[in-house]
Amino acid sequence: MTVKIGIAGYGLGGRYFHAPFIEAAEGITLGGIVTRSPDRVAQATADFPGVPVFPSLGELIDSGVDAVTITTPPQTRRELVLEAVGRGVHVVADKPFAPDVATASELIAAGDEAGVLLSVFHNRRYDADIRTLKSVLPRLGDIWRVESHFDLDGADTLEAGPTGGLLRDIGAHVVDQMLWLLGPAERVDAHLDYVDRPEGRTDAGFVVNITHRSGVYSTVSSTKVNHLEGRRLRAFGSAGSYVADGTDVQAQALFAGSRPVDDPTGWGLERPERWGVLHTARGPETIPSQRGAYQDYYTEFAAAVAGAGPQPVPARTALGTIAVLAAAREAAETGRTVAVPPVD
Repeated sequence: MTVKIGIAGYGLGGRYFHAPFIEAAEGITLGGIVTRSPDRVAQATADFPGVPVFPSLGELIDSGVDAVTITTPPQTRRELVLEAVGRGVHVVADKPFAPDVATASELIAAGDEAGVLLSVFHNRRYDADIRTLKSVLPRLGDIWRVESHFDLDGADTLEAGPTGGLLRDIGAHVVDQMLWLLGPAERVDAHLDYVDRPEGRTDAGFVVNITHRSGVYSTVSSTKVNHLEGRRLRAFGSAGSYVADGTDVQAQALFAGSRPVDDPTGWGLERPERWGVLHTARGPETIPSQRGAYQDYYTEFAAAVAGAGPQPVPARTALGTIAVLAAAREAAETGRTVAVPPVD
């Protein structure tokens, strides 16, 4: 079975982080794109000749797709997810897939009632550096703490206003990575940096500290307005440490005009000079990069739709990230440590 999927929205996310990976994935094909902007219609037509472009989600679904990816702005996602599951199609929702736990639970319940899959596009579980870190964690003994710093020189891409902000954007990714690696959160403290934009006061940088139920402590941080560009990972355990200063290798390739179908075997590999180093009693050991592959998300999703495997990120498992983001915002506003309510 080949799953036919459509994309609702052809902005930065749809064009760079969804369509190229659907194209490269196994068991799935791009069946249509929804966008109304004349410029984006032209982009979609040029990028994927022969793929129909529709002015509405309803018309895309009417064309006969099995699933849709919702990658429109955050304030529009609830209604579009509900429309899609109400029409009986499977859904990939971009992150954050809901503004709060209550809305997330509503969408999950709607998907369950409709009998369709609702997956969240936490694609950065498929980053080269995070995959590599996951592979070395067992060699660190008892894990004490992990630090993840993801800085971008991209003030022009900051989503402003009450539904925007960097915490909801990059924060959703780096928090999800830590929960995926280290388990559910117990409590959170946080700091947010703000800028004033015409759309309103917007967080443009953050530091979030998470105490996990396992006792591991993690720190995630990011900025988009301080003219920094880089990825730094540090992990500390009873048997040693792991340090990596990598690059956002898949995104850099995409924005340079490459697609994963152009180089299937070489895609997503970090340059050897940026590989991480494991430090133990045996001395330092350079760890070859795991391959980053966002297309694997869509391959797994297609298999799940076909009944041949689990979803890559079921929405129910993404509730923890939504809860941590809400707790982090409350912690930053009040200056207190905030307990994260169990959602699993």
